[in-house]
Amino acid sequence: MRRFLALPGIALLLATMIVTPAAARGVAHHTAAHAFTVGLVTDVGGINDKSFNHLAYLGFQQAGTLYHIKGTYVESHAPTDYVPNLTYYARQGTGLTIGVGFLMASAMYQVARQFPHRKFAIIDSAPADAKGNPHNLKNVANLFFKEQESGYLVGVLSGLMEKDHVGRAMHNTIGYMGGVSIPPVNRYIAGYIQGARKVDPTIGIRGNYSQSFIDQAKGKQIGLQQISSGTDILFAVAGSSGLGYLEAAHERSVYGIGVDADQGGLGPYVITSALKKVDVAVRLIIRQAQTGHFRAGDHLFSLKNSGTGFAPPARIVPRSIISQVNVYRRLILSGKIVPTTVIH
Repeated sequence: MRRFLALPGIALLLATMIVTPAAARGVAHHTAAHAFTVGLVTDVGGINDKSFNHLAYLGFQQAGTLYHIKGTYVESHAPTDYVPNLTYYARQGTGLTIGVGFLMASAMYQVARQFPHRKFAIIDSAPADAKGNPHNLKNVANLFFKEQESGYLVGVLSGLMEKDHVGRAMHNTIGYMGGVSIPPVNRYIAGYIQGARKVDPTIGIRGNYSQSFIDQAKGKQIGLQQISSGTDILFAVAGSSGLGYLEAAHERSVYGIGVDADQGGLGPYVITSALKKVDVAVRLIIRQAQTGHFRAGDHLFSLKNSGTGFAPPARIVPRSIISQVNVYRRLILSGKIVPTTVIH
């Protein structure tokens, strides 16, 4: 099932839309007759996941304000929504349709091939056939990130917190929870483990997957289990499910690390976040499509173009540790350290 949601302060376009059972209502940034149109299709986490989908939505909003685009978005609630949601925009003649997430790779392949004269973008993947083989299509921009860089930096920070016994980091053990085992999630985790072990080779690491990007109860359960085993710092890489994992850290007075967006607003127990500038990527690809500079194929966001990084740490993190993390940041930028993409 699909549903359209209204952006605050923006006029509804019910009168000009074809309303179907799967598309209840739509919105627009601007109603100029010749405005460039954009459709955003979120993954199941929705725009309130405080993470990946939320950032895509922010970039979409920013483009509306800065570039006077006309756009709507739709939240997917199950994988079966992906093809209908993408198809809806293609049939409307939308200037650019954006699919948010690796899990849409197959749906993007199907729809983009069906509508070769429409432009699409997908975050975290390239279109993939039924066997999972990726393909570069002439009408699809593939927006990738070096998540391993961000993971490495928050891993270094976690390892140093444990090594120096800062605050509640007393058991020399850190944890992580992925949502589903897919490449962008695993790149974060691979970098995190590598960075932590770089500065603290004896550190203990506990990891699990919730098998969901939306099940907060499962995330919290895993977090509580890890904490009961002596884990001091929890790194959430699981969308809305990760919010439950971080809630466990809050409840048991240990530390959490956010993902994608700066999740420090959840509370001071979130000592930093591994950043992934999905909002920037979305805004840029919209602008390129609007101005006639759309480029299909791979687009890579990393430390070198400010697409990855780590959020300003909480006050509990000593300046000496922040300085050391920045040293490693510079080593990555120089190429002297290359964070791994494989979990060891």
